[in-house]
Amino acid sequence: MENSTWMTNRSDMSGFILVGLFSQTEHPALLCAVIFVIFLMALSGNSILIFLIHSSIHLHTPMYFFISQLSLMDVMYISVTVPKMLMDQVLVVNKISAPECGMQMFLYVTLAGSEFFLLASMAYDRYVAICHPLRYPVLMNHRVCLSLASGCWFLGSVDGFLFTPITMTFPFCRSRAIHHFFCEVPAVLKLSCSATSLYETLMYLCCVLMLLIPVTVISSSYSFILLTIHRMSSAEGRKKAFATCSSHMAVVILFYGAAIYTYMLPSSYHSPEKDMMVSVFYTILTPVLNPLIYSLRNKDVMGALKKMLNVGMVFQETVK
Repeated sequence: MENSTWMTNRSDMSGFILVGLFSQTEHPALLCAVIFVIFLMALSGNSILIFLIHSSIHLHTPMYFFISQLSLMDVMYISVTVPKMLMDQVLVVNKISAPECGMQMFLYVTLAGSEFFLLASMAYDRYVAICHPLRYPVLMNHRVCLSLASGCWFLGSVDGFLFTPITMTFPFCRSRAIHHFFCEVPAVLKLSCSATSLYETLMYLCCVLMLLIPVTVISSSYSFILLTIHRMSSAEGRKKAFATCSSHMAVVILFYGAAIYTYMLPSSYHSPEKDMMVSVFYTILTPVLNPLIYSLRNKDVMGALKKMLNVGMVFQETVK
């Protein structure tokens, strides 16, 4: 039955129409240019951060391993939505086929779910580093880090495989205009002509669980971290621990806040315009903010960047 519905959706429809961001502004060309610049900043910032972490030996620690995973997710995250949106604006095309919509939805949900759990893993890493420093090399060895990262990617893909097929098997017999700039689950569901209340309830419960587990890990970790920082006798140690943790908390608040609005608040709080603005925040702005948060406030990363730039300058002078 589900397969026949999916085939019906594919055969009866040429696809969907993405209303997008640019229809909401009087200056679409300017907005397109701004988003393009932000996209390039996100790609370059995260790529440089990944390169620095993998090329600098003193950054081969669990904390930076998880940061490199976060940067990889952010690169993929912004690449799933923004290039399609920009190309549609340039080519004056706003259609997306059902298979393309399903693929975009799957990748987006997978990456979002993976990032939820990765942020929890990063909080646990900081907890072990600050509260159990002597046991840190054992508790967070390379095998444990790989297992945690793999688990994050796996749980995110479970989300994608769960939500995408169910959403795309609903019959879409209303307007094909998605009031969004990509195929987000709630926006696509609004086009269905069948009852979706049960599925929306199940999706809500699943999102609560997906958020509750990481939030519990994060809140517990930082509760113990704050207690440990308070007991530290060294002012320099307190300052360093607080700086590291505050960077991570800033990322957590940005990402989880937007996710809670999108998937957990009642529909009365939502409108297409608000939903798009919130989505812009965590799909476009968050990927460009993450490398800034983790690099500008981090002496190790800035030191590795300066070293790389110095090597580049020496190489250029040698060539000349």
